[in-house]
Amino acid sequence: MNRSPATPAPLHPPDPGPPATPRADVEEVLHGTVVVDPYRWLEDGTSSDVQAWVAEQHAFARRHLDAFGGRGALAARLSRLFYLDAVSPPYRAGDRLFYTRRQADGEMAVVCWREADGGVEHVLIDPNTLSAGGTTSLGAWVPSNDGKTLAFALHENSADDATLHLIDVASGTPIPGERIEGARYAYPSWTPEGDGFYYTSLPRDGSIPEDQLPGFAEIRFHALGSDPRHDPVVRERTGNAEAFHGVRLSRDGHWLLASVSTFAGDDLYYRDLRSAASPWLTLVEGVEANFSVQAWEDRFIVVTNQDAPRWRILRFDPARPGSDWEEIVAEDPEGVLRGATLVGGRLVLTYVREAASTIEIRTLDGAAVHRIDLPSVGSASAVLGAPDQDEAYFEFSSFLYPPEVYRLSVATGEASVWSQVPRPVDPSPFSLEHLRYPSKDGTLIPMFVVHRRDMLRDGATPFLLTGYGGFGVSMEPVFDPSLYPWLEAGGGIAVAGVRGGGEYGEAWHRAGVRERKQNVFDDFIAAADYLVNEGYTAPRRLAIQGGSNGGLLVGAALTQRPELFAAVICADPLLDMVRYHRFGAGRTWISEYGSAEDGDAFGWLYAYSPYHRVRPGVSYPPVLFAASDSDDRVDPLHARKMTAALQEACGGRAPVLLRIEPHAGHGGADRIRSVVETWTDVYAFLFGALGISPHPLAPAALEPNAGKRAPDLGPSGTIDWLVLGD
Repeated sequence: MNRSPATPAPLHPPDPGPPATPRADVEEVLHGTVVVDPYRWLEDGTSSDVQAWVAEQHAFARRHLDAFGGRGALAARLSRLFYLDAVSPPYRAGDRLFYTRRQADGEMAVVCWREADGGVEHVLIDPNTLSAGGTTSLGAWVPSNDGKTLAFALHENSADDATLHLIDVASGTPIPGERIEGARYAYPSWTPEGDGFYYTSLPRDGSIPEDQLPGFAEIRFHALGSDPRHDPVVRERTGNAEAFHGVRLSRDGHWLLASVSTFAGDDLYYRDLRSAASPWLTLVEGVEANFSVQAWEDRFIVVTNQDAPRWRILRFDPARPGSDWEEIVAEDPEGVLRGATLVGGRLVLTYVREAASTIEIRTLDGAAVHRIDLPSVGSASAVLGAPDQDEAYFEFSSFLYPPEVYRLSVATGEASVWSQVPRPVDPSPFSLEHLRYPSKDGTLIPMFVVHRRDMLRDGATPFLLTGYGGFGVSMEPVFDPSLYPWLEAGGGIAVAGVRGGGEYGEAWHRAGVRERKQNVFDDFIAAADYLVNEGYTAPRRLAIQGGSNGGLLVGAALTQRPELFAAVICADPLLDMVRYHRFGAGRTWISEYGSAEDGDAFGWLYAYSPYHRVRPGVSYPPVLFAASDSDDRVDPLHARKMTAALQEACGGRAPVLLRIEPHAGHGGADRIRSVVETWTDVYAFLFGALGISPHPLAPAALEPNAGKRAPDLGPSGTIDWLVLGD
């Protein structure tokens, strides 16, 4: 029998309405079209007027969100879900294992190491102690190949901007003088001897506009003990603000590889460092396709979607620059290649077939050796390992399958559970469906649907629909503890794999970019229509949620079909598509969206730009905009301007709230308390708007044991592995 959630008092405005926002209409003629921008004054986040407006909006939002009577139960349940011991898959460097551990009583994960053959665990970096308010977060960290030194990035307020530091592993002591500014893109690539690394450097000159910074990125080399201010430039800036400049050194130190990349393609260059006179040679340039390369035993292993939208693997002899590339792993017509890692002199490949991850081991000639059985339909993370070591590690999970870390022997193909962390959830009342539904043009779109097994298709179940639809990012079935308060309250979850993502490879991505972006919104709206038409839910019970590019997705759905939704969560969004490229990292996304500086692109951008589609008198549903004050990737100006526009259009008929996370960058802060507070607000808003109450179902037996630690096992991104489709 379908369980009807208890219904509390709905979320009504407790005051006359939102703060008044002055209009200051700016009119521009762009490519013959008059474009009106009434809230351009809200773009300047440093303005005292804007800051005062944000403070008023914050107070208004808090009055609404704090009025929900079930906040205490929500916060308690979310705390139990997130305050847990957890470890990451480990990476071996030398004779040491490096991994992260999140303590059950800690706010942020710490970096740990121990000897590979066992022994005492050592905490190497504890970001919980780096700032008084926990506002400094840990970014990328990379141990040297011998495991003696570790480079790590720190981010103030979780912004993308970063500073690189070095620490001696044995003593746990930071190395004096080793501080590199402008390290936003500085993913270090160590020499075999561990005496230095190559990295991407950004200038700290405040006179350079934020949107132009990528064009000033240089490749530099830092020798340990030298003054970072004088690190020599190995490859000059590109001058292209729409591209990323990256570098990687082969594990044997022979080959230096540089990339100039957009989301549409990669130009690759290489040098043989065994000869001081070796010039930069071009591996591939000017091709509209993606390439990722790793050098091993003086051969290049190249993973590409050129002439293979589901990806394939080639081999190239760099000593013969004009030679042909040899295909060693052909495109799989039934699956998408998600990752390729060189481990133990073999290729470890991760595929997704019919929504299920599979792992295969092949020789460097492409011959199949082993296929790894995984527990269920779910998602395997990137495999961590090195080309000269047998062992590798990965994580597996699904919506209803809590994460487990596995150790994999490449030689034998044996995979065994290395770490399990008990989760305070009971997935047994829920079922997972993987279905396809037709979009507006008849294209079949994949969607995951999770709901109670006893749900009736009578339209009464509250549903939360989410998606992304951009940059080739796939929506895969991974475990997310934040979904359980919604499921336990009787709600359902739907995750749509709309075009623009990578669910079916690069062709699927290209079908949702630039002039084809409307396909993405049509796919998402069709998902909502399908859920309603098939009796899963009804418009008065259907909420949508998305972040970043997913914020653009739900913003477009909101303005194109407002009658279809009962509530909207729009996080870290892009919403003014006429001016997005002028702020933050916007210019690096022009290959995905186009730029309004181009007449043709202006036409399609202006046609769907959510900010420009808001119309007075339309009955919009309640909306919660969530942004972060230090987001230097997607500027919070989008959320500010859209909040003002919708509040004016709604005239107080539906709450339109703006929640700004302090001391946080794109995606919010990484402190657990911030995650709990954010999701408490999200669910307070959703439950209030849809009229439901939290009803945690987890039995006491599943609650975490406060004094129990996870096994001594677990790094974030390290080296010598390739990740596709992101």
